[in-house]
Amino acid sequence: MKNYYLLIFLLICNNIIAQISDFESVDFTIADNVARLNKGASLKNLPVLAHKLTHKLPTEVEKFRAIYTWVCNNIKGDHYQHEKVSRKRKKFENDSLGFIKWNKDYKKTAFKILINKKKTMCTGYAYIIKELCFFANIESVIVDGYGRSVVSNVEKLNKPNHSWNAVKLNNKWYLCDATWSSGYTSSENSFVNEYNDGYFLTEPVLFAKNHYPFQKKWLLNDALIASDFVAPPLVYGETFKHKILPIFPKEMDITIITGELITFSFKTLKNTTENQVSLVTFTGKNEHGFKIQELKNKNEITTFKYQFKHKGYYDVHLKVNNAIVATYIVQVLKSEAKKLPL
Repeated sequence: MKNYYLLIFLLICNNIIAQISDFESVDFTIADNVARLNKGASLKNLPVLAHKLTHKLPTEVEKFRAIYTWVCNNIKGDHYQHEKVSRKRKKFENDSLGFIKWNKDYKKTAFKILINKKKTMCTGYAYIIKELCFFANIESVIVDGYGRSVVSNVEKLNKPNHSWNAVKLNNKWYLCDATWSSGYTSSENSFVNEYNDGYFLTEPVLFAKNHYPFQKKWLLNDALIASDFVAPPLVYGETFKHKILPIFPKEMDITIITGELITFSFKTLKNTTENQVSLVTFTGKNEHGFKIQELKNKNEITTFKYQFKHKGYYDVHLKVNNAIVATYIVQVLKSEAKKLPL
């Protein structure tokens, strides 16, 4: 049965993989240079900014690329604003009308911070992308929903917490996330600008690994139910950077018996040389590698196996090209114990 589901999954991947190569022949060097030349430009006149970023570029996708990379590299994530909204959301947990009223008033403050200080949270990133696209005659919408990370919506959908964009290029919709492309918040709660190209026009089946929209049409692929969204392994920014699509095991939580072999597999969604693959766990800050077996690569799909010989709980991390791209939690029971259902 597992092999049947794996086959179906691979067929789905192969049927939609064409989207990832729609713009494979496009050289974005000029668009990226235009964005760099306009570094530090003001947000106080968006029509002028949109014109500066796009008027010399010949195609829709190049115009959008210049807009996207400019936003990602000129707008800072605002951790304190995010925390403030989160606290208010919790305070008004049982008073949705109260939160709507507070949020409506706060939007004015948030907008001023965005325009004057170029600091915002996800809704601000999505708003600027949408507005600049409008002035460049490119259709874009804000998509609201759930973002899955190590701190939110891990095992169930706890709360809507994220916004991103869909953009229409050459009469086809694509997905992108300028917030997560722009960088990350450090342990000291300061923003670190580190552009991640993996969230730009991302393959929908990969995008859905940590984005779940209110309106399912913005999945842009087969319908995904909430339980399927929170069941798979956790993925990270590096997963998108390297365009790695974890395939098997399908779920993050795995229960097996001692001595049982687990098959791991993933698909690489971009042209690359042979991947460096490892399976690791951590004790404190110390990394320990597992000795994997039967490592194979065929048709961009990498598979390998590992046998857990001792009972216990294991936080297992798949590393590809020295980057953690997926996390699993493995419970290993004694061989004579009754195996729990997967």
